[in-house]
Amino acid sequence: MSADAVIAVNRFGMGARKGELEKASRDPVQYLIDQLQPISFNEKLPNSDQLSIHLANYQQQKRLMKKEPDSEQAKDFAKQQKQIRRYLGGNFRALCCDTLQRAIHSEQSLAWRLLDFWSNHFSVTAKGQMMRVLAPTLEREAIAPRMFGPFHEMVLAVMHHPAMLVYLNNDKSFGPNSRIGRRGKGLNENLGRELMELHTMGVGSGYTQADVIEMAKGITGWSVARPQRDDTTGFMFRANGHEPGHRVLLGKTYRQGGEAQGVAMIKAVARHPATAKHVSTQLARHFVSDNPPESLIKKMTDRWLDTDGNLKEVMITLIKSDEAWHQERQKFKSPREYVISTCRALNFQPKKQQAFLWFLKSLGQSPFQANSPEGYGDIEADWNGPSAVMSRANWSSQIAKSRGFLDPVYTMRQLLGEQVSNTTELAVKRAESRPQALTVMLMSPEFLRR
Repeated sequence: MSADAVIAVNRFGMGARKGELEKASRDPVQYLIDQLQPISFNEKLPNSDQLSIHLANYQQQKRLMKKEPDSEQAKDFAKQQKQIRRYLGGNFRALCCDTLQRAIHSEQSLAWRLLDFWSNHFSVTAKGQMMRVLAPTLEREAIAPRMFGPFHEMVLAVMHHPAMLVYLNNDKSFGPNSRIGRRGKGLNENLGRELMELHTMGVGSGYTQADVIEMAKGITGWSVARPQRDDTTGFMFRANGHEPGHRVLLGKTYRQGGEAQGVAMIKAVARHPATAKHVSTQLARHFVSDNPPESLIKKMTDRWLDTDGNLKEVMITLIKSDEAWHQERQKFKSPREYVISTCRALNFQPKKQQAFLWFLKSLGQSPFQANSPEGYGDIEADWNGPSAVMSRANWSSQIAKSRGFLDPVYTMRQLLGEQVSNTTELAVKRAESRPQALTVMLMSPEFLRR
C-alpha cells in the first residue's frame, strides 16, 4: 500500500477502515475526487419546520398553563410536559448522532469531513431551547446540499436558515427608519458583522465598520416565522422591518428593494476576491497544515475566482496539488476527528447511540457547543495540551478494552500501512496485552496526526 494511499485516507478522509487502503492505493487522487458527491441523512428524523412547530406548541401551552393553571387543558399539558421536552431533547441527540454514525460508516468520508468543516465555519451554538432545536438542522438543510456548488449559494442558504438568524439575533433586527423600527425595535449588527468577519471576507480584508452597518441594514427584516402567529415556518421576510433606501457596500450602491437588497449584498461579499483567499486559506489549513504554503492557497484562490467559487473545483485543485501530499503528518486531530477515526479503525459501535456525545464531551468538543460564532479551533494548539492528551489516552484505553479480540499488528497495518515508525511498531509488539497494544497504536504519533 502506497504512502499516498495512507495520506488520502487519513489526511483527507476521516481515517481508514479495514480494506480501505487497498481501495485508495489504485489511484489515491481519483479515489478522493470520486468522494466529492452529495451525502444523505436519516430522513425519518424531523426537520427544522417540524421541530419549530413542536416547540411553538409547547411554549404556547406553557403560557396557557401559567395564565389558567386550573383549566383542564393546562392540567393535561402538565402531564405531557416531560414527554414533549424528552421529544425535543431526544431529537437533538438523534440528529447529532446520525451525522456521527454516517461519518463513521461512510465510504466517502472526505465528504463528511467537508460537512464538519463547513458546519464549523458557519458555527451555531445550541444554547437555549430554540437553538437546541434548530442548531443541528443547519448543516443538514443549508450546508450539506450545497458543498459542491457555488459558495455564494451556500452562504445565502445559511443566511436564510432559522438557526443562523436566531443564533445571531437577526430575527429581531429591524431598520431604524422602518415601520417596526420606529416603534422602538433596533438594528442588530451581529449577523452582518460575522458574515463579513468570519464567513466571507475575513478580518483585515478592507471592509470598514460602515460596511458592516450597511450589510446589517441590508438584511433587516430577515426573520423567522412564528408558527402560531404567522401560520408558517422557517425564513420570513418582514418588509415592515426592512430599512428603506439604498445601501452602499464596499463602494457599490445597492438600490434593490426588500429582500433582494440583502441577497445582492451577500452575493457580492461571497464572490469578493478577499473571500476566495480567506476561505481557501481556511480549507488549506484544515486539510494540509496549520501554516499552509502560500503557493497552495494561491492555486485554490485562483481556481475559486475562475469558477465563481465552485467548491467542488476548489477541492479538486486542493486534492491535485503537490503541496497537499507531503509525507509529514502536520495536522493534529481534533477530538471529533479522533473519535470518528478510532471508531472507523476498530469498527466500534457503542451499545447506546448517545454514547458518541459522551465521548465528544469528555474530549472537549461537544456538537454545537463552541463558545462563539468562530466555532472550534482548527490548529494543534487548540487540542494538544497535557490534560487533553490524557483524556484521549483514558478514552482510547476504554475503547481498546472492548476490542481486545483484534490483532493489534494486523489492525495497525490495515490503518496505517507501512507508514509506521520503528518506535511505534516495537511498542505495539511489546505491549503486555492486546488492549494495551491497541491503546499504544491509537496514541501513537502516526494515529494522533494526519
